[in-house]
Amino acid sequence: MINTKRKFLEEPDLILALQERKKIGADALYEMYSGSLMGIVQRVIEDKEIAEDVLQEGLIKIWNGIQQYDPTKGRLFTWMVNVMRNLAIDKVRSKDYRNHSKNQDIENHVNSIDERRNSEYKPEHLGVKDLLQKLRPEQKVIVDMIYFQGFTHVEVSDELAIPLGTVKTRLRMGIIELRKYFK
Repeated sequence: MINTKRKFLEEPDLILALQERKKIGADALYEMYSGSLMGIVQRVIEDKEIAEDVLQEGLIKIWNGIQQYDPTKGRLFTWMVNVMRNLAIDKVRSKDYRNHSKNQDIENHVNSIDERRNSEYKPEHLGVKDLLQKLRPEQKVIVDMIYFQGFTHVEVSDELAIPLGTVKTRLRMGIIELRKYFK
């Protein structure tokens, strides 16, 4: 039976509504299962935004592929979990996901490493501030503003009146240059 406030269907009714491509089937699918399926996806993909994209893609795949579901082989939820898990795994293995992971801002990684190790960031102990003198002036100013003065990338872009992409490129090149001193 359908609850008037929320759209819930018994499993056989949901399957039939999905097979007949009724709107109530799509609504009930989302209402009843999106939270649980999102949990499955987020066990594989930690990035919430990417996980939400995979969830949406999975719900569409379930909607379009409901004819492939065989009730003799298991419950609808089990089949949907497998669809979602496989999509999430495929996403993690994809080239664009690997590239996205490589392109994460360095401060995201530094902060997560610090949180895991409960370490305190003191650049003066590493001599990093002294090493900044070896950078090109346009790199030095950006690294200093972001890591020592606490500016965001957007704030640096506004303050120096240069495009955000230029800020990120100069920061990245400066960090690559600094890495040479820690090898």
